[in-house]
Amino acid sequence: MKRKYLVRIILLVGTLISLCFVPWPIVIAWLEPLPDTVQEQVDKVSDYGFDGIVVYVDEAGEQPVLFSAGYKNRENKIPADPNALFKIASVGKLYNALAVTKLVGAGLLSLDKTLSDYLPELKNRIENADQITLEMMVRHRSGIPNFTDSYNYWVHPKENDDEKLALILDQPARFEPGQDYEYSNTNYLLLGRIMDKVLGYNHFQFIQTEILDPLNLNHTFGSIQEVNMDDVMSGYYVGYDKDLKSDDNASMLATAEDLGRFIRALNDGSAFKNKVEQEIYSSIYEYGHTGLIPGYQTIAKYHAELDAVVIQFTNTVDFEGYNWSLSEVMYNRIIKILKGNN
Repeated sequence: MKRKYLVRIILLVGTLISLCFVPWPIVIAWLEPLPDTVQEQVDKVSDYGFDGIVVYVDEAGEQPVLFSAGYKNRENKIPADPNALFKIASVGKLYNALAVTKLVGAGLLSLDKTLSDYLPELKNRIENADQITLEMMVRHRSGIPNFTDSYNYWVHPKENDDEKLALILDQPARFEPGQDYEYSNTNYLLLGRIMDKVLGYNHFQFIQTEILDPLNLNHTFGSIQEVNMDDVMSGYYVGYDKDLKSDDNASMLATAEDLGRFIRALNDGSAFKNKVEQEIYSSIYEYGHTGLIPGYQTIAKYHAELDAVVIQFTNTVDFEGYNWSLSEVMYNRIIKILKGNN
């Protein structure tokens, strides 16, 4: 009898301990009754731990709609501006992958040529440089270490590309070229350098003339050096009071509308000059993306089942805990509301 009670006590204690590891903020946010409208969901921004949010919804056959809640700047209590510029972080890889595609289509780059073909000075500084093709770099199948994975990188980020690249030089490869997948920002740093060399000028100028201008994307920029800082949404890190918007993370900036129009163009084919370009792009990269840097989280995707583009900006980040997961919960609930409305 005593043994029976002991087993029950052990099971009870085990259950109580396991409950401590349940991600309750995520569970509660997900199980909460779904509101009727996107705006009602967006208005819950503070419940999710975010200072501000901007959402762009473009459903086929409908006028695109912008939603916002919370703060553009919390110190001055400035309401979230749906037309504010936002650092889109890794979402910028979509533009760069498209630029590579266009240069390949024009015969200025080859996906089969290697890193050492284009940057021979790195042959003995990056392992397997003579085997890593441009296609592998675009697809994150190069095995080149990710410079942002360096210890405490975001505490002391590097100021220029040479310093960033130095973090991974002479380091062992993560895997043999083409044998695995691992996301690495170094791939796109190197692709940018290769494009600059081939073009003879900064590759963002190519993105501007060949991608942004034809699509009339007039509110997309290469860096914070090109914008009026008053137009930029403030960014925050949990437990850190400083506004991070003036930090130069080498991130592109865009309004939610501009980014949404780009995602639409990428998915409906109007971002490509011809079918050859579209086929090249489809073979090397994806049609939606997420982005995360201190202060800024972006989700930018096309949903075929709705024929809808949905962009979400949130301006409060915490690399620990449930912060990113809560942004995904917010986004997925918005998608569920849109599906319910259809």
